[in-house]
Amino acid sequence: MSILIGILGLGLLVFVHEAGHFFTARAVGMSPRKFYIGFPPALFRVRRKGIEYGIGTIPLGGYVKIPGMHRPAPSDLDARFGRALEEDAQLLAPIEHVKRRLAEGDMEGARALLDELERALKRAELSDSTRKSTRKGLEDLRDGLGGDAYWRQRTWKKVAVIFAGPGTNLVFAIAIFFLLFLLVGGKATRTIEQVQEETPAQGAGLRPGDRIVAVNGMPVAPDRISRSITSSEGRPLTITVSRGGDRVDLGPVQPKVIDGAYRLGFRLKAEPLGAAASFSQSLRLTGTVTKEIGASLGRLVRGSRKEVSSPVGIVEGSSQAIEQGYETYMWVLGLLSLSLALLNLLPLLPLDGGHIAFSIIEGVRGRAVGREVYERVSAVGIALVLLLFFIGLSNDVGRIGGN
Repeated sequence: MSILIGILGLGLLVFVHEAGHFFTARAVGMSPRKFYIGFPPALFRVRRKGIEYGIGTIPLGGYVKIPGMHRPAPSDLDARFGRALEEDAQLLAPIEHVKRRLAEGDMEGARALLDELERALKRAELSDSTRKSTRKGLEDLRDGLGGDAYWRQRTWKKVAVIFAGPGTNLVFAIAIFFLLFLLVGGKATRTIEQVQEETPAQGAGLRPGDRIVAVNGMPVAPDRISRSITSSEGRPLTITVSRGGDRVDLGPVQPKVIDGAYRLGFRLKAEPLGAAASFSQSLRLTGTVTKEIGASLGRLVRGSRKEVSSPVGIVEGSSQAIEQGYETYMWVLGLLSLSLALLNLLPLLPLDGGHIAFSIIEGVRGRAVGREVYERVSAVGIALVLLLFFIGLSNDVGRIGGN
C-alpha cells in the first residue's frame, strides 16, 4: 500500500506541474490539444471541448500538447508526407506548393493551401497506416500554422507558459512547508508524539505521551534531546520519562543508525507556529534546499554520483517515509516537488529551462530558431537526462539490493 501511495504522490506532483502549463496556456490565449498524466499508449482518454484528456500507460511523467511549439519548415512535409508521396506520386504538386510557401516565409499562404492538400490526401491511394500518419501530420501542420501556435506568441507569453510548470511545483512545495510549519513544525517539546515500529524506542517501552526529562540521568532541554541521542554514537542510553505523574527509567537502550544518524525511533511533538512565522520558515527552508540541490549538482559534475535517484528510488523513499508517518511523507512530498521544479529549470532541452532559454533567444533575435538547431540541442539534452536517469537507477538498484 505504501508503494502505491508513493506512486500516486509522484503522479500528483506531475499533475500539478502539467496543470501549471495547461491553465496558463489557456489564460494567455493558446489552446492546448492534450493533457496527459503518464506517457502513451493511453489507458484512458476522453475528449472535452476539443481537448483530449488521458492517463498514459508509462507512469514516468506527463505532458500538455501545446500547438505549434516550432515554426513549420519545408522539411516537416518531407518527414510527415514522404511515405504518402512514395505510395501516390500525384501528391507531389500539393505538397510542393505548401513547401514553397513555407520556404518563402509565407505562413498565411501555406495555411491557405492546407485544404487543397487535405483534398489530395483523401483522393490518394494510401495504405491504412500511411493514411493514419498523414491525418496526424496534417493536424500538426494546421496547429503549427494556426493563430494560437506557440512559436507565434510574444516572448513573455511563451516564457510564462513554460515557467508555469516548475513554478506551480515551487508554489506547491512552499504551500506544503507552510502548512506543516503551521500545524506541527514549531519548537520541539519534551513530549513524544510517535514511536516507530521495530525501533529501539519501541523495544525500550517508550510510548506516545511520555515526557522525556533526562538522558543518562542528565536533565535535557527539548532542543538537546535529539543531539544527546545522536552524539552517543550507538552507546547504550537510559531514558527517564514522566508518565502519568511518575518518573520511569527506560533502558539501557542502544541507538541504531536510522536515516544516516544514531536514533531511537521516536518523534517529539512540536509547538505550532503562527501564520507569519510559518510562511517565513517555509521560504527559508525552500532557499536552504535550493542551495543544497545546486551544490549536489556541482558535486555531480565533479564526479560524485551517489546523490542521484531515479523514479524507482523516489517511490521507494516515499514508501519508507509513509511507514514513518504521513507527516514525514508530506515533508518528503514537499521536497520532491521543489526538486522537480528546480531540475526542470535547468537550461537543457527538452526540459522547461531549455524552452525558456530558447524563447528568450528568439525574442532577442526577433525570429524563430530553426528546427534543426532545436533537434541538435535536444539530442544533447536528452542524452544528459537519460544519463542522469541510468545513474539514478543504478544507485537505486544498489541501495535496494543492499550494496
